[in-house]
Amino acid sequence: MDETQRILQYLTEVEEAAEDVLADKQQIVDLDIKRNRNREALAALHRDREQADKVKVCFGNMFIKLPRARTQEMIQKDQEQLDKEITELRKRLKARVNRLNELQGKPELTGYNLSPLSKEELRAIGRVLEK
Repeated sequence: MDETQRILQYLTEVEEAAEDVLADKQQIVDLDIKRNRNREALAALHRDREQADKVKVCFGNMFIKLPRARTQEMIQKDQEQLDKEITELRKRLKARVNRLNELQGKPELTGYNLSPLSKEELRAIGRVLEK
């Protein structure tokens, strides 16, 4: 009976870890969809600059007329917040995937903790390659 309890406990831990990974992945996808919609809205506001100073914005199930500049500012702030949330979720996802692999007895993913080069690093590499 004790062995059965340990196996059940192990399977429960693996299942919970897998659900956490899947939930984070889905949340990243949902936030990315919202970020893309905001990007489209900013592009439309930028394209139609010559039209009215006020634009209609949908909040929930109602439309409100707001100044164009204020609307762009609100969307831009929302974009920054979404970027921050997505970055945090991706960091958390890496840890959760490693935890799941650890529970399953798999080796840690190689190259999974890589981060992109910064602009300064890219410039430095470009200067070195030019010589």
